[in-house]
Amino acid sequence: MSQDSLTIRPLEAGDEAAWRALWTGYLTFYESSVPEEVYASTFARLLGDDPQDFHGLLALVDGVPVGLVHYVFHRHCWRIENVCYLQDLYAAPEARGMGVGRALIEAVYAAADAEGAPSVYWMTQEFNATARQLYDRIGTVTPFVKYQRR
Repeated sequence: MSQDSLTIRPLEAGDEAAWRALWTGYLTFYESSVPEEVYASTFARLLGDDPQDFHGLLALVDGVPVGLVHYVFHRHCWRIENVCYLQDLYAAPEARGMGVGRALIEAVYAAADAEGAPSVYWMTQEFNATARQLYDRIGTVTPFVKYQRR
């Protein structure tokens, strides 16, 4: 695989099998899983035209899907314009170190710019040291701590 042949494009209906494999890899990395109905509804939403739904992009190297990103635009009480939340970012192990993660994040930055959303944010787990090396180069770590309902 060559970084020269890296392309980023929107998810398409024919990508479901490749997308499932990549998203499963992502979920497995975070020691998580989702039921079949979540796979089906998530993929359908990623392909939908509702502006409130998530968007999906694939990274391809030599035409082979090797990474994905899911992001959504939403309102924010502290801004007039929408902000962009990057929820899932994944590069297959064989594609790591090739710029896949950076290219996917930069594609989300470009989509946010095109939509007039000045803020893009995401979370990762503290132990994700490899990804955090990239994130520290292209983003700013914040002091916020995430809580969720018990």
